[in-house]
Amino acid sequence: MTGLRYVYAVCRPFGAALQAQLTGVAGDPPRKLTHHGLVAVVSHVPEEDFAEAPLRAHLEDLDWLTGTARLHQSVIDALTAVTTPLPLRLGTVFRDDSGVRVMMEAREDGFRHALDRLDGRVEWGVKAYTEAEPSEAVRPAEQAETFASRLHKTLSSYAEDSRLHAPQNSVPSGAPVRNVLNAAYLVPRGDSEEFVELVDRAKNDVPGMHVELTGPWAAYSFVEEGP
Repeated sequence: MTGLRYVYAVCRPFGAALQAQLTGVAGDPPRKLTHHGLVAVVSHVPEEDFAEAPLRAHLEDLDWLTGTARLHQSVIDALTAVTTPLPLRLGTVFRDDSGVRVMMEAREDGFRHALDRLDGRVEWGVKAYTEAEPSEAVRPAEQAETFASRLHKTLSSYAEDSRLHAPQNSVPSGAPVRNVLNAAYLVPRGDSEEFVELVDRAKNDVPGMHVELTGPWAAYSFVEEGP
């Protein structure tokens, strides 16, 4: 099949087969491209949609972007179940296999360092919301901030690494809420059950707080993007 090469992630060689029914971006099943002892997981995509100009236009189309991101994530999730992938940015495209190999050589040292650091680890996302609106009394807001700070400190002490992200405006329910914690935690896969229990115990610490746990994910927040 002709077309450009869409790259999902780079990882070490792994023996497990990807799901037979797994569909990649633009409908092409992902495959492995091995080079210098590393594996790029790629699929073919049509030039009329993924060359630089049309891709730039598509990224402004919310429906197209949502569908493409869902397919991209499904491949990353499948990889996370069998290995430690280094996810690449949505829309990472090269002219052909040779272009992918050149990229892998240019970033080889960084990929190997990241794989050494992240091997056997997954990312868990934790968000904390309060029902208090920013305009309400100061005391409930302070209580929420204190809860978020304490929760982050507790989870960070258990995790190997953590990242604080900017608060989000997304609302998990119909109630008026404010996001006071949006963080990612790097946890050894074997310690994930204990980490989940730690989050569960925190959910009822303060009335009016909502704690949301997502994962396990590939370690997006802990992968340093290269050029």
